[in-house]
Amino acid sequence: MAATDFKDYYATLGVSKTASPEEVKQAFRKLARKYHPDVNPGNKQAEARFKEINEAYEVLSDADKRKKYDQFGQYWKQAAEGGFPSGVGVDMGGFDFSQYGSFDEFINELLGRFGGASPRGGRQSYYRTTTGAPGGFNNFNDFGFQDVGTAGATQDSEAAIALTFSEAFHGVQKHLNLGNEVIDVRIPAGAKPGSRLRVRGKGPVSPFTQQRGDLYLKVELQPHSFFQFEGENLVCEIPITPDEAVLGASVEVPTPDGAVTVKLPVGVRSGQSLRLRGKGWPQPRTGRGDLLAKVAIVPPKDLSPQEREYYEKIRAARTFNPRSHLQQVKL
Repeated sequence: MAATDFKDYYATLGVSKTASPEEVKQAFRKLARKYHPDVNPGNKQAEARFKEINEAYEVLSDADKRKKYDQFGQYWKQAAEGGFPSGVGVDMGGFDFSQYGSFDEFINELLGRFGGASPRGGRQSYYRTTTGAPGGFNNFNDFGFQDVGTAGATQDSEAAIALTFSEAFHGVQKHLNLGNEVIDVRIPAGAKPGSRLRVRGKGPVSPFTQQRGDLYLKVELQPHSFFQFEGENLVCEIPITPDEAVLGASVEVPTPDGAVTVKLPVGVRSGQSLRLRGKGWPQPRTGRGDLLAKVAIVPPKDLSPQEREYYEKIRAARTFNPRSHLQQVKL
């Protein structure tokens, strides 16, 4: 990668390199609202800018990725994915990484200089590996790694793959550039953050057997303006008015399949979650999960004279005191 290909993600979000995670998030949200395609329909420049903002936030909001980005600069992806493109001379402080088939190989070589394992030194080496024959593709199998020191082991690697919520929900086919080859990978519907997919025979070459290990793809989702995950649950926030909370109402709630009408119970509280069964994320074995819609009571900022009059009448006639139990609170 040439130096001119380097993307300064801090500059993209307009934050300093010492910015806190909260500052990074605030900068992203501000820019995302400004350049979101829904706000700029048909504007290709805004769309490209929005993609750059998402890309920058994806890296800087992830502590591990940000650490690699700060450490390796324009070579952070090669370090994160475990390898550099073959035949490319990489200049990092005068050190040439291109002599190594993967970043793990460089680490092993480095450890070998201090008396550890080294694949080039011919001594016994220990890799983060798993056994398995090349060929084939398994979906959503979280394969554990085991440390093995046998000459028959294959060497695996892990890389992150970023998906939009739509791609992860519906499934998508992705073209992956592995440096010396491009492969097509089908991501099945229902990929979640942290899901790991195994691509057989597309990992690094073992220094012992010259056979390729497996490539594990860890799914990361780009932020969505409305939906998000909390653990295994798909959640969203539904703003309602005070009168809807007191009297109950029927409101439309967006779901991945489109809007549905939901009946709010009388006296619903802010923060209360309404479960929309079968309207959540696809489940590999059980069909569809549920969507949790969190209620947020939003008071109006600008009142008409009539609205203000009615609210004042309500206040004057109100008998309910939600803080009455606080009178007995003491240390």
